[in-house]
This record gives sequence, structure tokens and C-alpha cells, in this order.
Amino acid sequence: MKIVKDFWRPMIVEAPIDAILDAGSLDGFALHGLPQSGALAYTADPFGLWRDDHLHVFVEQFDYRDARGTIGVHIVDKQFRTVETRTVLREPFHLSYPFIVEHDGETWMIPECCESGHLRIYRARTFPLDWVLAATIDLPAIDATPFRVGNRWWMFYAPVGSARERLTHLNLATAPDLLGPWSPHRGNPVWRDQSGARPAGPVLTSREGLVLPIQDCTRSYGSGLRLLKVDAIDGDVRLEQGGFMAAPVAAHPFVDGCHTLSPAGHVTLIDVKQRRFSFSGLVSRPLRELRRLRTGRAAKTMAGDGSE
Repeated sequence: MKIVKDFWRPMIVEAPIDAILDAGSLDGFALHGLPQSGALAYTADPFGLWRDDHLHVFVEQFDYRDARGTIGVHIVDKQFRTVETRTVLREPFHLSYPFIVEHDGETWMIPECCESGHLRIYRARTFPLDWVLAATIDLPAIDATPFRVGNRWWMFYAPVGSARERLTHLNLATAPDLLGPWSPHRGNPVWRDQSGARPAGPVLTSREGLVLPIQDCTRSYGSGLRLLKVDAIDGDVRLEQGGFMAAPVAAHPFVDGCHTLSPAGHVTLIDVKQRRFSFSGLVSRPLRELRRLRTGRAAKTMAGDGSE
């Protein structure tokens, strides 16, 4: 049981992604923190879209007391003031990494939900609050990161393997359409790196070509970002290690990690981490297991009463 817990906070960087890639650093830009969630909770994995002069930042909402993520949205005005925060997607399994795609006149969300055993794609019925399941794909990809090259779709993702492989192996899949059918690449894993290889945001277009942000986990989970250059994907995949980005100094005290880099028009979204001791967090897991045990016993008792 870990005595130090990770607490994440999304932030808006007042710079387009091109400026950040040119600088090779997150330092030197104005930051705007999004609302924090309380002593035992946090939000992370920001992905955003501008609509009606408001930035809609979709995030994982996580509380150590139940350890099951949901998807929320922060609605932010042009002055970077959060005007509303709402939960938009909740399932009986963990959700995180709410990857947002605009395609064919629709807005789609592809959250991490490997506990479900599938890749699930949701469509915005009424943006940004109402989402419906559009496709269930037999590919339990972690942190699925799709992108389009020409008329074909590609997707980087972490495999559902050991705890170590989920951080250090990178897989690739391809499809004729966003909704599939998706086929894993024959050369998977296409990248292995003991310091971390898990996707950390959308594939970016830089002066040097395509770049995939990946997590660096050298010091701890999500301790920084690396930029993986995508030299070729059709046929033999060619990837090349690029630069490293740490949490910006101005984010203090949230400088222990950074594991999302996501463009949103003229701004960029990141999340930064503070590692701290939390007695309440320390006891949250045994209390959570006790509640589940009691719930299980109560369900068995009810079933027994009904059978008599």
C-alpha cells in the first residue's frame, strides 16, 4: 500500500502547441489552473474543444474513496474562468483519458475503459453533456489515441498486459473508419521503452512531422513527457525518441509529474502532479474494500432471504 499518493491538476497553457514544441519546454508560458476536487480526489487527462467562445475541457474525475474514474467537463470562458463543472459519463467500470475526436460532423469520445474488456466509442448526442455509446470494439486498448493519415485511421495504445507492459509497451492498430473495424499491427509492440511508452495525448503535427507524446515514468508514474517522432507507420513502423518535457516550474507545488499534452486551438492543455502523504488516502483502500465486502454480504443475505 503506497503511503504517498498522486494528486493531479489540469492546467491551461497560454500558448499554442506549435510554440511549446518550438520551445521544447513548458516553462515560460502563462498557466491557468482548473478547479481542484478536494482532499481525496483529483482530475486529470485533459482534452478540449472550443465551442461558442468557451473551452470545454474533458477530464478524468477520480476519488480515492471509490477508485473508479468518471468523465467530467470544465466549461471555461475566454478569460479562463471556469463557469461550470459537470460529470458527463459514468459507467460501472473505470473511465479515464477522454480522447475527443471531431469526424463526419460529429463529436466522439474514446475514453480508457479496459476494465470493460472492450474499446468503446461514444457520440455526443447533445454537446457537451449528453453522450451515447456508438460502437463497442473487441480491442481492449489502454489510452487509445487515434489519428488520421490520408484516408486511413491509425491508433496508438498501451496493451492490456502486465502492469509493467502497460507502461513500457506501445501498440498500433489501423482501420478504414474511426468506428472500425480495427486491426492490430502485425509488429506489435511497435515500441518498447523501460522509461515509459504509454500515450500521453494526441498525435501532433510539428515542423519535423508527426509526434506522439508518451509518458516518462522514470521517477514515478507520469513523471514527465517524451516526444516520440513518427517517421513511418504504413508497412514497417519507424519511431524515434525525441525530447523530454517536465512539469513547468510555475505549476508549483504540482511539479512531480506531467502526463498529458493536448492542443486546444490557441491554448494547450496539460496536467501536473503533486505527490504527497495523505493519511486519509492511506486508509481509503482498506475502507473501500470493507465497504465492498459488506455490500457483497448484504447482497448474499438478500438473495438468501428471497429463496426461502
